[in-house]
Amino acid sequence: MARLKFRILVLAFWFAAVLSGSLESLTAAPPTVKVGYPSPSGAQIPIWVIPEAKLDQRYGLNVQVIWISGVARLAQAMVSGDIDVSTSGGSAANAILSGAELVYIAVGVPTYAFSVYARPEVKDIADLRGKVLAVLTKGASSDHAATALLRHHGMRAGQDVKIVYLGGVREILAALDRGIIPAGVLSPPTTLAARRLGYKELVNIASLRLPYVHNAIVTRRSLTRQNPDLFKAFLKAYVAAVKITHEEPEVAKRALARFLATSDSGIIEEAYRAFGPLFPKVPYMTEEVIRSALSVSDHPRATKADPKDFFDN
Repeated sequence: MARLKFRILVLAFWFAAVLSGSLESLTAAPPTVKVGYPSPSGAQIPIWVIPEAKLDQRYGLNVQVIWISGVARLAQAMVSGDIDVSTSGGSAANAILSGAELVYIAVGVPTYAFSVYARPEVKDIADLRGKVLAVLTKGASSDHAATALLRHHGMRAGQDVKIVYLGGVREILAALDRGIIPAGVLSPPTTLAARRLGYKELVNIASLRLPYVHNAIVTRRSLTRQNPDLFKAFLKAYVAAVKITHEEPEVAKRALARFLATSDSGIIEEAYRAFGPLFPKVPYMTEEVIRSALSVSDHPRATKADPKDFFDN
């Protein structure tokens, strides 16, 4: 009788353990995906829409969006494993050329979404010859945009026009306003702030529709191999966010207000108007945009690189 009671007790503990494990699996927290972005601009709208519209929850994820100022710091965070995904432009191509184990998995903005703003004495792009043009950082999308724009007008960056690196769009605007620089490359919504200060748009580079990886989804190759289902779920959330960006502007604008930390309707509208139409509904990377990014890179390996090695759709 005692032996029977002991067996029943053991079975009871076993069933309790099994049931506990089952309940734990049912209530387990969804996997976290840390997404870094280098600058607060409209280029990040779909990434910001994901938590705003709770799309991560729909696809069984917990997406944390983190601002890491500057493409160099962002790339370091990616390589070190501090974040899982980043939004990045042509700078990721440079990192890959240098041996970083990164890969583009979706395109965000496939053209240069920048404008050049200038002081009154600069009447057109030709007036920049022999002068200074400010961009964010070396190798960043704004740097590549300046190179492509000057090339489009028959000038060479660093020779016909000196390029200076000021770190951020707010720093560029401040330097423009103080007369330290004659012109700078800005992205929306900082473009509105420039106009409010009385500066004119010299050229909208986006209107030229030059192919380029202005913004894309980047991760480490090893992560896509280790957990492909996680990235499929993340990309489903991203594609759903692009759809909302196009079809539900009020949600996109709420995300802009939240992550730009502003209630200024003009700034929100500026960012949405400039970037909203640029997100492809199906965000496949293409060889064309990679080839264009390589063409403006000063990396010694860029000219011989194969665009196919940089992305995985």
